[in-house]
Amino acid sequence: MERPLLVYTTFPDLASALNIGEALVRERLIACINVMPGMQSVYSWKGAVERGAEVAALLKSREGLADALTAALKARHPYDTPIILHLPVAGADADTAAWILAETQPDGSAGAEPQSA
Repeated sequence: MERPLLVYTTFPDLASALNIGEALVRERLIACINVMPGMQSVYSWKGAVERGAEVAALLKSREGLADALTAALKARHPYDTPIILHLPVAGADADTAAWILAETQPDGSAGAEPQSA
């Protein structure tokens, strides 16, 4: 069975995170996006230390879609250089893994939805 993949990224605002996340779900590149607003970031960018409000997001997908998901995320992302970190999953509940795999199949063979994504 193909392993799940988590992708961490940030967005400038809630609307862009939700809109891009919904597009990726509809394209079956991800099964789910968890959006966490209210994050404050301190980071180095082009030689300066910056501060800003951001929205963190965790995307649930599968390893075989890593490249396609990265390309689609970059194409839609409002940042010039978005943070996109692939977080391999060492283990997962079998039902959770099966749901992620089913929801990211191109033929739409979706499985049962978990109670909490």
